[in-house]
Amino acid sequence: MVDDGIVRVESTWRFGFPQLGADFPMRVRQMKQSMLFPVLFFLALPGAPAQLIVSGKVAVADGGQLPDRVVIERDCGGAWRNVAYADRKGQFNFRWSETAGITGGDASQSGGFGGPRGFPGNGIGQDSADQARGPGGGGPSMTGCELRAAAAGYRSEVITLNSNRTFLDSYDAGTILLHRTGDTAAPAVSATSLKAPSDARRAFDKGLEAVGKAKNSDAEKDFEKAVSLYPLYAEAWLDLGKLRLQRKADDSAGEAFRKALEADGNLAEPQVYLGMLAVENKQWPDAVKYLDGALKLDPVHFPDAWFNHAVAEYNLKDYSNAERSVREALKSDPQHKNSRAEYLLGLILAAQKDYSGAAEQLRVYLKLAPDADDAEKVRTQLTEIEKLESASHH
Repeated sequence: MVDDGIVRVESTWRFGFPQLGADFPMRVRQMKQSMLFPVLFFLALPGAPAQLIVSGKVAVADGGQLPDRVVIERDCGGAWRNVAYADRKGQFNFRWSETAGITGGDASQSGGFGGPRGFPGNGIGQDSADQARGPGGGGPSMTGCELRAAAAGYRSEVITLNSNRTFLDSYDAGTILLHRTGDTAAPAVSATSLKAPSDARRAFDKGLEAVGKAKNSDAEKDFEKAVSLYPLYAEAWLDLGKLRLQRKADDSAGEAFRKALEADGNLAEPQVYLGMLAVENKQWPDAVKYLDGALKLDPVHFPDAWFNHAVAEYNLKDYSNAERSVREALKSDPQHKNSRAEYLLGLILAAQKDYSGAAEQLRVYLKLAPDADDAEKVRTQLTEIEKLESASHH
């Protein structure tokens, strides 16, 4: 069995909304309703952090209609983090702040979704935008940072930012192009949600606006009102579940995700969250069931779900499928941000008595994370596996 010291499930995957100052592990679903983020200029007080407004536009490369929800993501050398939504016309803007930048562990890379994270979890990468400074430390630096858009069924081009700016300034990032991939069966928006009556839609829109202002308590009440008016409002149930996760109300969050799934069984994301909750609680059969369903619908946009799927299958001693899942996780992580996937593959190969392959994967893990908390433990395991490997050749 995989214990907590072998494959950790981080809690940061719980934060599912793009708002300044939060971690965003998942490739969260795109926003259906238009949310405008007006460009605001703030009075600079003595000693106040530099302010920079970044704006831009998202468009489909073939000239087609934008998907209903598009999330803007930023990477400054550590991990992709959600920073804004695009509106119906594809326009977006957000405040680039030295102190309010999205920081902390990226759950989508280390195994706790929020890992599901990305895709659903994992505290590996760190976005360094909050640490960047312009010349002389006077303003935020965008050098080395990138922007992209995330939308189910689309691949985004990446815009590289390379300008140093001072406060009370604005920056036009240009246009981010989306290319259709056609590699997911999951819809970009819930079909049942499109049928929501106007009063339920108004409550939902109000909740989205509150989320954008970091008023989560108000947003939760608005989403609750939306689902009370229209019980089949899958997207409202989904967002309600995310907010409940943020305040660690796991039971009621799980109930909301199940309601979302009952309302629309073609949505992948509720199953990702339910699967991650099951992994966190070591409910391995449920984890496999939900994550399997999510990955069949969308094998592309939740890469961390593959890792957690492998964790669950390993604990169920389904080593063949566990190997397949963890290799998918590694394929989606060419930069090896989730080094624990290498470790997990080593354990899986050892369980299948492929000691040579197992030893190689543990060496890779120790090379990628030589100072990990469990490094000494892994070195001991490597020594034992090398002995088994040597014995198998005699």
